[in-house]
Amino acid sequence: MKFKVNSCIFNSDKVISGIEIELKSKLLKKEDAFFDCSDKFSYPPFINGHDHLIGNWYPRSGDNRPYPNSDVWVEDMKNSKSYLERNKVWINDGKFDLTKGTANLLTSLGIYKNIFSGCHAVQDHGPNQIDEYYEQFPINVIREYRQCHSIELGNWWGGKSAKEEWEDTKGQMPFIIHLAEGSDKKAKTSFSKLVDLGLLQSNTLIIHGIALTKKEIKKCAETGTSICWCPNSNLFLIGKTLEARTCLDFGVNLILGTDSTMSGNLNLFSEIRKAHKIYPEIPLKEIFKMITTNAQKALYLPTSYGKLEECSTNLLLMNKKKEDPFENLLHVDTSDIALLVHEGVPIFGDIEYFEDFTVDTSSYYFFKIGHSGKFVIGHPEAVTKKIDSILGYHKRFPYLPF
Repeated sequence: MKFKVNSCIFNSDKVISGIEIELKSKLLKKEDAFFDCSDKFSYPPFINGHDHLIGNWYPRSGDNRPYPNSDVWVEDMKNSKSYLERNKVWINDGKFDLTKGTANLLTSLGIYKNIFSGCHAVQDHGPNQIDEYYEQFPINVIREYRQCHSIELGNWWGGKSAKEEWEDTKGQMPFIIHLAEGSDKKAKTSFSKLVDLGLLQSNTLIIHGIALTKKEIKKCAETGTSICWCPNSNLFLIGKTLEARTCLDFGVNLILGTDSTMSGNLNLFSEIRKAHKIYPEIPLKEIFKMITTNAQKALYLPTSYGKLEECSTNLLLMNKKKEDPFENLLHVDTSDIALLVHEGVPIFGDIEYFEDFTVDTSSYYFFKIGHSGKFVIGHPEAVTKKIDSILGYHKRFPYLPF
């Protein structure tokens, strides 16, 4: 299947206009199918560097903001209306086995939040699950990682000590930890504790880093430590966010994440817009790198992620609203995704493209956004129907476009 696009964004430094690109898939009815997409851009599908799939309830929780640190919020959240409502659907029994009970209803919501913002890979920060958990999803929920919730709370949700978890990586996968998520002394001293534990490593991925000083950010750059920036969540909970400009000045590998909708905004598009609003001087191609090549590096993903080739099995086709493809990302949303393909499988997009794939139509949901016919893999409407049945009323999730 070939597409003639207005421009193809192969990576942040390679953009070619008026080019034909090819999608490779074993599911195509005819390999020579051709679409004139002169009004569209082709991008590599995005990578969400930080989410908690189980936590994408709505609305956000945080009645006593700003919080001095996220630990205070975690406790306060448990008494919020949003959290208590979510508990009607799924209650954490302390085991944090997300393959049991109704947990799949909530993790499915998180998956669709990511699909509807052009993501084909997401890091689900939580205790490592069994293989079946990761294999059930239509996009890549990254399974090769080790983690700790935070320095202060340790692995309260499951897992070994931070030191043991890092040792289990053997340097071959990311070690992921919330750090410096706050503005008080506790948040400001967490970096030194990380260093003392010997965990400031090239495969460490720091989540948030709000309280990091310039000196500490420089140390991250020197060790090759990556940082994930979640601006919406940071500003909502703490009232401050990471010194992202400083990170880039020192050469830190900076990536972008959504966090869950219990604290963050609706999707990755909103994070892109917020990042630009806070730091309009940061080139938009740098923000694009945060959701593509930088994320691929931080999360130890295959090199096929985060970039396009002229012949690819992964593709994100989006409407052109601005001449510059990087500025375009500030003006698009779910309705502008014409086609999202992951490893040759159509995930989401316009009906006109779906018809060229040989797939089981019963495995897809068909709906409209405005006057445009859309398809998405799986059945999110069945997920919301089950949630409504449990709650006894209709629950709306604004990141779902139906």
